[in-house]
Amino acid sequence: MRTRPTLSWAFTGEPPPRTTSLDEVAECVARGGALVLSGAGLSTESGIPDYRGAGGSLRRHTPMTFDEFTGSVEGRRRYWARSHLGWRTIARAHPNDGHRAVAELQERGHFSGIITQNVDGLHQAAGARDVVELHGSLDRVICLDCRRTSPREELDRRLRAANPEFGGEATRINPDGDVELAEEDVRGFQLVDCADCATGVLKPDVVFFGENVPKPRVERCYRMVDAATALVVLGSSLTVMSGLRFVRYAAKAGKPVHIVNLGRTRGDQYSTVRVDLPLGQALTELLTRLG
Repeated sequence: MRTRPTLSWAFTGEPPPRTTSLDEVAECVARGGALVLSGAGLSTESGIPDYRGAGGSLRRHTPMTFDEFTGSVEGRRRYWARSHLGWRTIARAHPNDGHRAVAELQERGHFSGIITQNVDGLHQAAGARDVVELHGSLDRVICLDCRRTSPREELDRRLRAANPEFGGEATRINPDGDVELAEEDVRGFQLVDCADCATGVLKPDVVFFGENVPKPRVERCYRMVDAATALVVLGSSLTVMSGLRFVRYAAKAGKPVHIVNLGRTRGDQYSTVRVDLPLGQALTELLTRLG
């Protein structure tokens, strides 16, 4: 078995200066076979905020952690009450120009595949294929006991039936579908167990903070980087290692790393070029150039 490059390795040089020119990105993508790594910044134009941008929700909101969810009934009650409202916003969201451009560029052979850190399913809704959902998807639910997965719509119907008078007012949506909700609105919310085993704890099929991405999924992503000609990062601050490791791995392998993102990222020192543009604008321009 091949040994992966150590993730403690890092460049010592300065990152390239930020630019608004897409010339280098267009030249690289035109050759075909580039792999996309996308983050929350790609979905902000669809009405789903990011965590760490200028208006990111981490500045005001602490996301649910795996330990809090699994260790406390009240933690689960708080999550599901807030997520029950937030899901309506996520389910209504539509792909934006950036998602559609990525799908079209993939159809034309410029992108070999997509690794997304997003849990909103908007890449697939735009027509993209070979999408690896690194952190899972909000449209699935998993039982932590019997491991059965089921559609989120099924759980939504059951929660509506169990809470017919629930209608708290959400003040802010977060990227994981959670919302800000008054404590009095949470207190009376009724949870439901797994419909299959009747007792199991239900969790959205997403990777919470403090939870590891499943190893087979990580290995699949490494293979996609191995097969790619370059890595193109779209709308990710690369703050967490789950995405950053693929940037470091690609750079260690000598593959070009192109980052298109508003603001700095944790992966800037590994990049070949850093483009500071809104994602919808940048990807639409890229599609036009390669049309």
